Amino acid sequence: MRVVAVALLLAGLLACEGGHAQQRDAVVEQPRPFGYTVGDIATQRVLLPDGFAPAALPEAMRATAWLERRPARFERRPDGRRWLAVDYQVVNAPRALATITVPAWQLAGSAGTPPLNIAAATLSVAPLTAPAGAGQSPPLRPDRPAPAIATGEIQRLLWLWGSTLAATLAAWLAYAGWNAWRANTTLPFARAWRALRGAADTPLAAHVALHQAFDRTAGHVVQASTLPSLFERAPYLQASRPQIERFYAQSAALFFGEGLPADAVSPRALCRQLRRLERRHAP
Repeated sequence: MRVVAVALLLAGLLACEGGHAQQRDAVVEQPRPFGYTVGDIATQRVLLPDGFAPAALPEAMRATAWLERRPARFERRPDGRRWLAVDYQVVNAPRALATITVPAWQLAGSAGTPPLNIAAATLSVAPLTAPAGAGQSPPLRPDRPAPAIATGEIQRLLWLWGSTLAATLAAWLAYAGWNAWRANTTLPFARAWRALRGAADTPLAAHVALHQAFDRTAGHVVQASTLPSLFERAPYLQASRPQIERFYAQSAALFFGEGLPADAVSPRALCRQLRRLERRHAP
């Protein structure tokens, strides 16, 4: 009888060890362990091995005094692996910060497949309002770093548009400089102004320099009788027509008469005035 009892005891131990050997721990994505309050959802995901089919999904029911389990669902990731997602909703609000447990459970397989052991998880649940007389709150967690943005294309476009703007400004400045140089070296009254600012300081030289500017503007020698052709060729000079006609009258008195009158027009002042009109209307 003793031999039979010992044999039965050994057989029972071997059967028990064989049953435990068939169980295996599941790969589980546990919910984050902090930051919950009443009404929040904590999701537990279980990786389903290849060929594993659950015999039955966990029921939607009250799991603990703090948690209610909601209907489970299957999820498939881009890598093709299947997961079983189980949501737990917090249904109680503690008076102070509390730690609760998502209970461990087993997921049975069909057709005698060994079940999966899902480990327990702990969560911290905060009250809806801070208790009266509560001390200093725990320090806040640092913010997550902002995601980096690829700036290569942005930098390339900025360089392209900046180069285009710089080239446009350089071309505009070059044109403005060339136009100013042309106005100072080729326009008739600009050349006369340069001569008057240089050596042409005597009345005769000043009048000659201004006469040459009128001749270049009209394209022929201008006399008092041919002034209408000058104004026809350069209409912008009409604004100074009285001063020009007076200049020609006093020029005739200077070269062929008794000399300059007392109220003679200053060749320098007239040339400055005509130079401004010329630059304003130059093509």
